[in-house]
Amino acid sequence: MNILIVKLSAIGDVIHTLPALNALRKQFPGATINWLVEEAAADLLIGHPALNRVLVSRRKQWLAQLRNGPARAAAWQEMRRFWHELRDTRYDMVLDFQALLKSGLLLSVVHGARKIGFDKGMQHQEHSYLLLNERLPPVDMEVHALDRNLEMLRRVGIPAAEVAYGVPLSDAERERVTLLLRENGISPGSTIIAINPMTKWETKNWDNRKFAALADRLLERSAVRLVFTGARDDWAQVTEIMGHMQGRAANLAGKTSLKELAALYEKCACLISTDTGPMHLGAAMNIPVVALFGPTAPWRTGPYGEKHQVVRLDLPCSPCFKRRCDTTRCMAEINVDQVLAAVARVVGPGHAKSPV
Repeated sequence: MNILIVKLSAIGDVIHTLPALNALRKQFPGATINWLVEEAAADLLIGHPALNRVLVSRRKQWLAQLRNGPARAAAWQEMRRFWHELRDTRYDMVLDFQALLKSGLLLSVVHGARKIGFDKGMQHQEHSYLLLNERLPPVDMEVHALDRNLEMLRRVGIPAAEVAYGVPLSDAERERVTLLLRENGISPGSTIIAINPMTKWETKNWDNRKFAALADRLLERSAVRLVFTGARDDWAQVTEIMGHMQGRAANLAGKTSLKELAALYEKCACLISTDTGPMHLGAAMNIPVVALFGPTAPWRTGPYGEKHQVVRLDLPCSPCFKRRCDTTRCMAEINVDQVLAAVARVVGPGHAKSPV
């Protein structure tokens, strides 16, 4: 049997689909299972023991190259190669976990006997269901994204009860993280708390000064070492946060690959994060996550599992799912003591000063 998973992005969404991958491998141990993904999240999949091949769409890079005369020929050549890669296998089953127009268009190129996904009625589908030949009854969007993915399998008769991620980490990636920590004065055996502050939505962000105050309060316990994580574009904002601090922390934003970030979180006692991809990566690495939520719904896309804590204000306007807001009250009115109390609940009061 040949199976193709279609889940292109984003990082958190790909992580939420890993349990479905493992369920497929358990049910079909001898099958060829491939995954179609965009470049940003591909690192999480390459080398995964349940996968035979990762098909990487570099859509954003190709579009940029097509606008650049000298790079246009190379882009066309790589796109043709990708087209042939999409069509070089006849799949018995293609599972569209993305349910967007961009995944539907790629799905239409693939040779697949069964092209499976949810029928109309799912939010943000962009009519992608029209490109399926096997449409499943829609699932309530208030169900967590990870559970919706497992439900798709169950509706085609594939058992899917266990939640297992299996993020593939090598000894070399773990060693690079150990070296990176040493370079920042953090030795093996230290109690590390990671803070991942930035998101791509301004409405999901918390105040930088509050992050600084939170970090200083955590550092009042000398045994705790703090690391800030994020993308390369987050480095300046993390630097600003650290500039407001009295204590010391390590700025690792942009200094790790996705797998190295997973290896870093594996060493942490806790991750404190806004609603963004690394939040889900922390949960996948089985560490407790304290997640700050405002305009989005944690029951839909929060850190999955019972060991985590969500800090959220129960405002009438939340969740609104808006990227712009005049007040951002839902995030602005979260205070440092609320976050500290959540940290204490997941790692114990010895690593976080109790609120006064």
